[in-house]
Amino acid sequence: MDSVTPEISRDIYGMPAFVTITVADLDRTVDWYVNGLDFVLLFTVPGPDGSPALVHLRRWRYQDILVRPGEASAGGQWTIGMMAMQEQLDGLAERARAHGGGMVDGPVNTPWNTRDLRVTDPDGYTVVYTARRAESERDARFSAMMEEQARVQLGD
Repeated sequence: MDSVTPEISRDIYGMPAFVTITVADLDRTVDWYVNGLDFVLLFTVPGPDGSPALVHLRRWRYQDILVRPGEASAGGQWTIGMMAMQEQLDGLAERARAHGGGMVDGPVNTPWNTRDLRVTDPDGYTVVYTARRAESERDARFSAMMEEQARVQLGD
């Protein structure tokens, strides 16, 4: 299946934030993120015995996940949000569903003028891809309410 992500930076840079997950089956999890969710494997750090101790995955700049083997946390307790482009969400959902091994919900429109795709990996970790809806698809009442609140907070 063709990649749905624009060019991914393989640059090494200081990451202002990232997530580290512990997973029961490193190969299965890396496969889910790379082949199901359009991440790239940036690099692998070997442990003392030569087996992978840490895998660095990336989707876009600053969308980094570090994966390490071990006992996975209880599912449903971890969610990370990532920005996406609305035109990519259907393709990401299709790719994840075709890959299998995890759960896919959406994409769906939210009351706060975004379109979200929720995917849960085989260990129960959830990634929510959020895209801003096109101007023509936004809830005008919600937008007006947010603009009014901004004016109130700014003292205008």
